[in-house]
Amino acid sequence: MSDEFEGVVERVRERVEPDAVERERLDRVAEELRERARAAIADLPVDAEVVRAGSTARDTWLAGDRDVDLFVSFPPDIDREDLESYGLDVGHAVLPEGHEEYAEHPYVKGTHDGFDVDLVPCYAVEDATKIQSAVDRTPYHTEYITERIDAELASEVRVAKQFLTGIGVYGSNLRTRGFSGYLTELLVDEYGGFRAFVEAAANWHPPIELDPEDHGRETFDDPLVVIDPTDPERNVAAVCSAEAVARLQHYARELLADPREELFFPSDPDPLDAAAVREAFERRGTTPVALRFDAPDVVDDQLYPQLDRSLGGVTSELDRRGFDVLRAAAWADETVVILVELEVAERPAVERHEGPPVDVRDHAEGFYEAYADDDPEEDGTYGPFLDGDRYVVERPREFETAVAFLESDAVLDVALGAHVESAMETGYAVLAGEQVGELAAEFGVEFARYLAPRP
Repeated sequence: MSDEFEGVVERVRERVEPDAVERERLDRVAEELRERARAAIADLPVDAEVVRAGSTARDTWLAGDRDVDLFVSFPPDIDREDLESYGLDVGHAVLPEGHEEYAEHPYVKGTHDGFDVDLVPCYAVEDATKIQSAVDRTPYHTEYITERIDAELASEVRVAKQFLTGIGVYGSNLRTRGFSGYLTELLVDEYGGFRAFVEAAANWHPPIELDPEDHGRETFDDPLVVIDPTDPERNVAAVCSAEAVARLQHYARELLADPREELFFPSDPDPLDAAAVREAFERRGTTPVALRFDAPDVVDDQLYPQLDRSLGGVTSELDRRGFDVLRAAAWADETVVILVELEVAERPAVERHEGPPVDVRDHAEGFYEAYADDDPEEDGTYGPFLDGDRYVVERPREFETAVAFLESDAVLDVALGAHVESAMETGYAVLAGEQVGELAAEFGVEFARYLAPRP
């Protein structure tokens, strides 16, 4: 198994290792950009330093990556408004056709000679424990990794990044909630190589706690904890979800048991068409329902947490109303779809409503009197009557079908993300049963994954 594993790793390594031409081009472009930034800084009333950061600066980037991250490091005594203003001035001078984006503060993003470039202002703090903005740590991350990872270990990091990419957990954005580049570098360094990292992950029992510099100061309630070597108050893996950790464990075991390149370079499943989607749900004997609306105009890191919240709000309310959610998913492209697969799509016209025990006199009398004059022929309420020691009524159900609930204004009262709620207030469609197949035109690949689930 050792030779087979190493053979796969070597073939992957050959595919992800940048060649000399690619390296030379990256270095040339990065230096051109740095010179532009230095020239722009010379026109400012303050001094600043241009620092390369990210995986291309740490020599852990994958062949084909086209990212250059430049940080303009300003004195820590200037105020935030000046930091942002000077940073944008430099950014627009370096990237005249760039645009502004916003993390903790605005920065300029653009392209140059085929490379994607971020130009980010930060404070030149004394150390990473004295940050004034979250990005102030980044130059220290680059310095730490550069000092610890040589060319051989950097190659191991590349293989690890490709593996995490292949299994769908590479990236610390709020859509993936996986392993950042810096976290991957720390893990490979901690274990001494890709194979050792995989073997360790296969045997993890979360919560996992690693402290590369033995700071021993903070505790965190996360499935994976890797104390930032440059800042003991930060867990580098804080964004990493329990599912991402579990997926790594599953595929680490797969790779060790059956080494193969497909785990590093998977392909998307063939998209399903409308007929295939309808047939699949018919075989399952469930009822799919979906909300569809125009995607809010927000970045993914705002959209996906709101989709998670909205999906949870909708499914919780459907469960509470007795429609028994089997599984659910949320997808976004030009439109957003919240798909819910139900075991029960229709409920009786009446529902049971239990009151207090009779011996709790004040509450029991209040409950009894509230329903005592109701008539099933007039208002559909049966009771009150006794079931054991408490009063019970059977009253009209507000929504007999899931579709009726989803089409009502009541769906807007569940826990929704702010932008999702605004989009739905503008207008949304409810699709149910065979109608859900219409969504395959936009989400055929997502349906293929949903209807043939894997870890």
